[in-house]
Amino acid sequence: MLQRVQSIYLLFAGLVLAGLFVFPLVHGVYVDAKQLTVMVTGIYQDVNGKQAHTEFFTALTAATAVVALLPLVVIFLYKNRKQQIALCYGTMLVIIAYSYWVAQTVKNAIGDAYLNMSNYGIGIILLSLSLLFIVFAQKAIQRDEKLVRSADRLR
Repeated sequence: MLQRVQSIYLLFAGLVLAGLFVFPLVHGVYVDAKQLTVMVTGIYQDVNGKQAHTEFFTALTAATAVVALLPLVVIFLYKNRKQQIALCYGTMLVIIAYSYWVAQTVKNAIGDAYLNMSNYGIGIILLSLSLLFIVFAQKAIQRDEKLVRSADRLR
């Protein structure tokens, strides 16, 4: 059923991942005396006092859209709970691999600049938060599966 708690968790995971388009991964880093902001869409630099989009991350942007849609796809497989559980595990692996890619992209974008805690943006936290929501959804799906199996034994 669509109105189960795992659907809410998966919806939140998709929305959190879509939030990567809005929130920066890293901000306020100075590279070559210019302030950088790194987002999944690209690098924004301070040019003449205004933020300008100087470098585009086309592949990362497309991958972000796909990764954000994965939890939403899992919602509509509610009739097959075993497949839903398997896809939750797969989505977790995809998000972990995606997080590594994001980290390497940020590392390459800032070069040798030093990052401290004040430079990290909300986008870095969103990746972990989406994993947490998917784990909660996966546990809820397993509870439903266990409940259905116990009801089948009573028949």
